[in-house]
Formats: sequence, structure tokens, C-alpha cells
Amino acid sequence: MHADEALTQAARSFTEKLPFFVATSMSVDAVGAGQAELSMPWDARLVGDPATGVLHGGVVFALMDTASGTAVMCHPGRPRSTATLDLRVDYMRPATPGQRIVAHADCYHVTRSVAFVRVTACDDDRDRPVATATGAFTFVTGDAA
Repeated sequence: MHADEALTQAARSFTEKLPFFVATSMSVDAVGAGQAELSMPWDARLVGDPATGVLHGGVVFALMDTASGTAVMCHPGRPRSTATLDLRVDYMRPATPGQRIVAHADCYHVTRSVAFVRVTACDDDRDRPVATATGAFTFVTGDAA
């Protein structure tokens, strides 16, 4: 992804207003035109299985959803708002306890009011995704009333 300071600032402005983003210590790591990479550290408060220390699947979903929305917000059309219509997740394996989760989202197609996104979440083992997803997001551009 190409570093664009204005785009990075816009992405951070969008995400830092989301209480769940802040509560889970998510961060915007990189953005590009229609792309976003967000990450989240492992946190014992977000574990879904105390016996194994594996993060709850809903937390992984939330990271992927937020990365996807951020990718939409970074689209060259510069939407001013977005909302998830659908996000279908395939969980491949449990995230390794103690490891940071990174989500890479790509907004690959946009119509007048719907954006389509692909996203992958990985821990330190980048060759074996934790989860993949495809989604549809509605958006409003700056030109809308």
C-alpha cells in the first residue's frame, strides 16, 4: 500500500470515533486507495475460550468488519459514511493466543451506493489465515444531501 498522509488521517479520524475500535485497542496500520490494514493485540478480556486463551470469534469478526469499512472509506470516491450490509466470514482456524491479529481489506468494486470488499485476518503465521470474508457495504459520498 502506498503511504498517503491525508488518507491515513481520514482513516484514523473515521476509526477513532468508534468506541469498539478504541476499547479493543485496534489500530490503523496502513491504508491505500480502497485498501486498509488494521490490527489488534491479543487481550485476555477478549478471550472466547478460557481453557485455550483463543480470542472470541466475534472479536475477529469486528476487526475484519472495521478493516472493511475503513477500506471503503479510503476508496478514491471518498465516501463520508458507510455501513455494513453483509459480511460473510469463513473461520479457518483459531487465532494463536498471545499473538496480534492483522486484517487486510480490499474494496475491489464499487457501484453508485454499494461497495464490495474482501478481507483476510492473520496472526503471526501469515501463510495460514485465521479467517477470510467477503462483504457488501452501503456508503454515502460527500455529494449526497
